[in-house]
Amino acid sequence: MKEYILKPIMTTSTQPAAAVSGKPAEPRPVPPRQPLPTARVDPAKPRLCLGLDVHLEFIMAVAQRDHAGPQAPRKFTRAELVGHVRKLVAEGLQVFCVQESCGFGFVLHRELEAAGAQGFLITPISLNDRRKTDKLDARALCQRLVRWVDGNKDELRPIRIPSEAEQRRREATRRRQFLSREIRCLANRGHGQVAEHRHEKLPHRWWGERNWRKLAALDPWLLGVLEKLREIIVAMEAQLRELEEEVKARVKDQLQPKGLGELTLVTLEGEICDWHRFSNRKQIGSYTGCCPGEHSSGGKRRVGSIDRMGNGRVRALLVEAVWRLLRWQPDWKAAQRMKVKLADGASMRKKTVIALARQLAIDLWRWRTGRCSFDDLGWIAA
Repeated sequence: MKEYILKPIMTTSTQPAAAVSGKPAEPRPVPPRQPLPTARVDPAKPRLCLGLDVHLEFIMAVAQRDHAGPQAPRKFTRAELVGHVRKLVAEGLQVFCVQESCGFGFVLHRELEAAGAQGFLITPISLNDRRKTDKLDARALCQRLVRWVDGNKDELRPIRIPSEAEQRRREATRRRQFLSREIRCLANRGHGQVAEHRHEKLPHRWWGERNWRKLAALDPWLLGVLEKLREIIVAMEAQLRELEEEVKARVKDQLQPKGLGELTLVTLEGEICDWHRFSNRKQIGSYTGCCPGEHSSGGKRRVGSIDRMGNGRVRALLVEAVWRLLRWQPDWKAAQRMKVKLADGASMRKKTVIALARQLAIDLWRWRTGRCSFDDLGWIAA
């Protein structure tokens, strides 16, 4: 197994020249591994498992005590469920809860934890075959939770719960992406209006000061429609500039690879939350969703397209970053190992870029956790 020389992470511009140039520095221990959530079972206490199918207006819950059969489904509001769990814990029960991760965040999870339960979240999965109801989903979650607490670790795969600070840091970069997308939609709406009513083409960034003055010859009604769109776009762009300055400040004085980009690095770190959550290269590689799918049987092995089972935002950022690094990092060792495939036509080049996206995530993890330096990766500092 290859041994890595551990080097400190370069974080500020005031670091010694040896650290900036990538020369070997004093090794330091790698931070301890952050394991995924596991159940803490006290054999002296009775336990109650709750499968929760969560909706915005109500929560469908199915309970099972110890190894008895599942109870009838019950509908709760969020406050009623938290109060019920608090009552069960006061009676001396160990309460375990499981729910699928969804767009409601981690509010319910944190409230159940505060009430004394052990809560777990999993990625959405197919719980039933052809029949799907809230009651059946809650029952299936409860039965899986019982088997998982008993020791069958293949029944559930709990996810890591980010802290509130990590959630808010991630929200800033997601809000930036949302604003950029909405500005494009509004701009395209303006292009469509002029194409429909005048059969003409608007200039790029038609809402800018210089281009806007050129549109004075348009029909007053149409100009009024564009004026409304322009007001919203200008306001959104002001918010976007302010937000970009805010997120760029997080890595302003940090050493960065040439071609990666401040916004890309900040967004990646916001989505990852904590690089130290991964203990090996396989974990960070799987998180990207860039691992090849496989359908093999007997002596036949068939590898297909990527599984896309990880974080889609991270995957898109990595693919964009790879195309830039191929231009600005000619000595990147991962790309050098695949230079033959990169030159083997457009189709193979695209597949190779996906493979390099997975490798880039691994290289970033090694760099941000102090496992290697720029020289080890063949990178040039920006």
